[in-house]
Amino acid sequence: MNQPDTLPSSSYRPLLKTWLALVGLTLLSVMLSQRLHGAAWLQLLVAAIVWLKGELIARHFVETRIAHPFIRRVTHAFIAFTPVALVLTAFFGSEFARLASI
Repeated sequence: MNQPDTLPSSSYRPLLKTWLALVGLTLLSVMLSQRLHGAAWLQLLVAAIVWLKGELIARHFVETRIAHPFIRRVTHAFIAFTPVALVLTAFFGSEFARLASI
């Protein structure tokens, strides 16, 4: 009887570490939102966590490190868009709202 081709368990170790880091960052986000609710610099911390999670996903699950450089750059720009938008909205929200209502 043929055994299905499986990867050795050691090849899953980086993915497991990345997954645990993502879970840890998510739990850290929840803890920070409860403890630092209303802090002016919390948006910067949230944006950094969102960016880090996106980078981890891109590097380890989407495997951008082996992708064509153009695809890698587009992916990194896409990942950076959300944290930048969070920070700009947090600090310049009224200006964005005024522009959107025109």
